[in-house]
This record gives sequence, structure tokens and C-alpha cells, in this order.
Amino acid sequence: MTDFLFSAGKLGKLTLPNRIVMAPMTRSRAIGNVPNDLMAKYYADRADAGLIVTEGVAPSADGLGYSRIPGLFTDEQQAGWKKVTDAVHAKGGRIVVQFMHTGRIGHPDNMLAGARMVAPSAVAAAGQMWTDQKGLQDHPVPVEMTEADIAKAIGEFVDASKRAIAAGFDGVELHGANGYLIDQFLNMKSNRRTDRWGGSVENRIRFAVEAAKAVAAAIGPERVGIRLSPYGVYNDLGPDAEMDAVYLALLRELNAVGIAFVHFVDVGVMGAPESKPVLRKAMREAFDGAFILNGGYDGAKAEADLAASAGDFVAFGKPFISNPDLVAKLKSGAALRPADPATFFTPGAQGYSDYPVGLAA
Repeated sequence: MTDFLFSAGKLGKLTLPNRIVMAPMTRSRAIGNVPNDLMAKYYADRADAGLIVTEGVAPSADGLGYSRIPGLFTDEQQAGWKKVTDAVHAKGGRIVVQFMHTGRIGHPDNMLAGARMVAPSAVAAAGQMWTDQKGLQDHPVPVEMTEADIAKAIGEFVDASKRAIAAGFDGVELHGANGYLIDQFLNMKSNRRTDRWGGSVENRIRFAVEAAKAVAAAIGPERVGIRLSPYGVYNDLGPDAEMDAVYLALLRELNAVGIAFVHFVDVGVMGAPESKPVLRKAMREAFDGAFILNGGYDGAKAEADLAASAGDFVAFGKPFISNPDLVAKLKSGAALRPADPATFFTPGAQGYSDYPVGLAA
């Protein structure tokens, strides 16, 4: 099993030594929302991946909805991320930052003083959010974004992207999936607007397109990607009759911008109605850049989909948590070490940076 998964591939101007991507995973280790030495070790230990995509990182204080997630909007955060990128590059790795503005998915107790929970519409998400102060709390009703708020949010993606390049990242991924701010604009369940940012297909994709254009203009389209999850219902989204049209129109616009990659999440493995294979194929055909596949992959399935040209790279998530040496294990066929879900989001080294590297399970 070495023909495709372990061959080199191009992503933007990067040449990746293999087609294994470490998927973004929230791990909640950034005390005070600042990257730290523990995080530098965690990412450096996994530098054998063709590409690392970081956990979701807030581009602004308004996007900081979860407890202990990192940001990249202050000098201190930028310095912390510089430690991470230096550690990854010292091991020969490549790393891009995923910018996750949480929008209506959050709670004020997880946010800085003066920050606001903003969203396309003033519609609270069903479900609850963990807070370290009070445990689980209902999602509040967010503030409906004005034109000025929308311009501000796009500007925050740009400013954070400039900081990312200054911090040594090889690029950025805009989180347009899983029910966060960009996805909230795409989806009619969270976007009830009747102005130029909602309603029609053209209007619903506008925020994603304008954010991608602005970031590409600031740091170069070859350094920009986006994560998308058609038919996703995570974070209280829902399907609609125009879903296919939304994503095909979005891909055509993003292709014209010239961004480097699309990170496609197969929501079927997350318990949602499975995204139609025909839509994935059409999205891939509409986009000239690299196409990263994501969703419940093992080595055999990844090899098969790469051989069938379903995508250019394959992202692995949870297997990377407990197997820093995942690339070597996939190559050798060695058994994977199981992870401990109880430590996925807890502070500290346990279940995070204490898994042995290069050892059999």
C-alpha cells in the first residue's frame, strides 16, 4: 500500500512528501487562548504528516466561542504560534492554520470582555456549550450582523492571516464547515437574511467568497484553502433544496479566486445524511486546486480513493491523536494505538502530548 498514499503531491506552491494530512481537531489546551510549549510538542511530534492543519483558531475575540481554544489576533498569540511553526519546521514538517470564527456557537463565559457573539441572523443554535466556570450552558441568541459587522469580520480574517504568515505558517484554511460562521451564512437554517447576504444561492455564498478573496489578496491565493461540509447538520444546521447549487456555485467562485485547496468533509461518517457522491465528484471537477478528502478514513480506504482520483490528499483525524507516528504505522501496517476520548478536551499533557512516538502500541 505505497503507490499513492506515500507519493509526493503539490498543494499550492508546497510539495508534500506524502498525501496524509493531519486534520484539524479542537484539543482545548491553550490556557488563556495562547499557544504554548505543550502545543508545540504536540504538533512537532506529528510533523511526518504531509501537511498539518491546526485545530480551529479564532481570528478575533468575537470568534472565540469555546473554552481554551487558541486565537491569532494578539502579539502574544502570534509569538506562541511562532514556537509551534518553528518546532514543526525543525522536524521537516509543513503546517497551515485553520481559522474558525465560531459565530453563534459559543458562550460569553468563554469569550473576552467586550467580545460579542455575532451571526448572520439572531437565531440561537440548539444545544449547549461547555464553560469552565458553569459547566454546560445553552447557546445564547447571537447578535445579527450589520453590514459593518460583516466588513469587520472579513477584515479580521485578513488581519489574522497576515499574522499567520508572520508567525511562520505555510498557509491558512478558512473553516467553512461544521456550522461555524462561514457555514452559518451558507445554510438557510442559520441565515434568515433578506439582504445581499442571504436568501438566494448567490447571496448565501457571498460571505465565504468575499472572505476568501480578501485573504487571498492579502497573503496570496496559493496559501489559502477552505474546509466545507455539504449536507452537514452539526451545530444545528439543516439540509435544503438548493444545497447542491450552493456548493457548486461556491466552488466555481473559489476556483476563480485561485485558492490552493478545498478540504471536503464527508458528513456521512458524522451521523448526518450522507453527502451525495455525485456532489463530491461535481465539486472536485469544478475546482482546479488540490482536493483533500476527510471522513472516517483508514489506510486502505484512503489508498482506494486516491487511486480512483476521488481526491489528491486524505485527512486523518482521531488516529493522529494517539499515534504521533501515524504515517509510519500506515506504511508498515502496524496496529494503531487507541485514544482515550476522556482526554480529548481536557487541559494538560495527558492524552495529548504524552503518547509515545515511534513505539508499537
